Amino acid sequence: MSSSPPETETYEVTLSRDEQWVTHHALSNRLDEALDADELPPEWTLEVLETLEADGDTERLTGPQADRLYDTLTTYVDCEETPERDISDATTVLDRLEDIRNA
Repeated sequence: MSSSPPETETYEVTLSRDEQWVTHHALSNRLDEALDADELPPEWTLEVLETLEADGDTERLTGPQADRLYDTLTTYVDCEETPERDISDATTVLDRLEDIRNA
């Protein structure tokens, strides 16, 4: 008797429009970096971008996606070229992702 595969646990992350934009921008930068280096973009990046573009204000992320997004946003916040106006929204998203990681 076979059983169905276990569902991947997902986490809901609610983002404002500005937080969505900053997250989308950071992921797009990650995507562009891969393409500029003649590499395939990480699949998770495309998956999270699709989620951001489709779901509205509540994003459903898997644990690994949340972890990778956290790392991407941390890099974005630490980059000298990141506009000051983006840092606040990115930091808010990081705080929410940190809550998920510690749950």
